[in-house]
Amino acid sequence: MTVEIYSSPLCGFCHAAKRLLSQKGVSFSEIDVLVDPARKPEMIERANGQRTVPQIFIDGTHVGGCDELYALERDGKLDAMLSA
Repeated sequence: MTVEIYSSPLCGFCHAAKRLLSQKGVSFSEIDVLVDPARKPEMIERANGQRTVPQIFIDGTHVGGCDELYALERDGKLDAMLSA
């Protein structure tokens, strides 16, 4: 299972999303679009036009941002996605 998160160090929602993933013991690769702005167009394309960070992908599937990640957790669906 691969988790990728496009983020920025100045983004509170990014920190919250990474905290949830870390609390679940999930390792993830982080793409910092502030340090590497050339990766932002890639993120926008992969995220179907979404321009804000974080944008989260689990096994290549676009999950969305922080709100969507927490909604999956509230609905009991996140663990299943992470263990698939």
